[in-house]
Amino acid sequence: MTAHWTVERGGPATLVAPRPAGVEEALAWLEYTHAELRTGLRAYGAVYVRGLPVHSVETFARVRDVLIPQRTPYREKATPRSDFGGDVYSSTDLPAAQPIRMHNENSYTLTFPGLLLFGCLTAPEQGGATPVADCRSVLRNLPPHMVERMRAHGWLLRRTYSDHLSLDWRSAFATDSPAEVERYCAENRISCSWDEDGNLRTRQLRPGIIHHPETGEEVWFNHLAFWNEWSLDEEVRETLVDELGHDGLPFNTGFGDGLPFTRDELDTVNAAYEAATVRRAWEPGDLLLVDNVLSTHGRDPFRGDRRIVVAMGAPVALADCRPTVPPAADAPRPVPEAVPSHG
Repeated sequence: MTAHWTVERGGPATLVAPRPAGVEEALAWLEYTHAELRTGLRAYGAVYVRGLPVHSVETFARVRDVLIPQRTPYREKATPRSDFGGDVYSSTDLPAAQPIRMHNENSYTLTFPGLLLFGCLTAPEQGGATPVADCRSVLRNLPPHMVERMRAHGWLLRRTYSDHLSLDWRSAFATDSPAEVERYCAENRISCSWDEDGNLRTRQLRPGIIHHPETGEEVWFNHLAFWNEWSLDEEVRETLVDELGHDGLPFNTGFGDGLPFTRDELDTVNAAYEAATVRRAWEPGDLLLVDNVLSTHGRDPFRGDRRIVVAMGAPVALADCRPTVPPAADAPRPVPEAVPSHG
């Protein structure tokens, strides 16, 4: 069986399968083209595969075992997902009208998946694409002063876990034990504390710019824009800040220098993502293989039933990516400018 690539303006590189007769033939074809897919990943960061009979969780899991034999657990969970067993999940269970901004999966953990595999079991009636953006291009699209700020200071993530506004800490850390959460945080360079209502608050500093562990290429790798307060709907943001304060928001981010991250800076980061973004409408059976270091991903709003599954694997240790800033449990506080003496 042969295959051919299509690369269209605004769309991801797509490898079209020769319509195999059944699942076994499809798996054999994937084995045969595995090296070609990996070459495409290095060039494009993410590749579509179209034309395979992948219409169930079970078949998707078998495909995953060919393309990503080594699995990665989902750590420090942040969004609701359905678990279909065998380390296959829904891509997200967030409402259909809510877009998901560009991000690298688990960019805030010390070990994260190197590869992601998405599969379309049911295509939505309208919208619902999984856009991707090459992180090498994103880095090139950003202004030098912002890149240097990230290189020098990294980015800070603050989370407040609650039963109402975000994932609760028991779900996020897969334990009912506060001591186990504290142990995990200590081992993973996360600052944690408990408020009077028993809610968990965490802070962690991460590099934001890393190097691909195999190619050595430098990339923009973080959740800075995705979880920043300026990414919220303005009315929602004002309400939450009034009720909870900036430190009480479910998620908030900033550069590691501790200085405020502005709406203009958010717009600049999102413009860099948009300039590098490509997308393709899902069709049943489609696969999307993503190098999680070379490419971000997101989700467009949609209408109708949408069933996209995902699996993660090929774990990568942050320490193997030559981070520009070492991970830490918190960021240093900014030093206030000296006030001139008039005495």
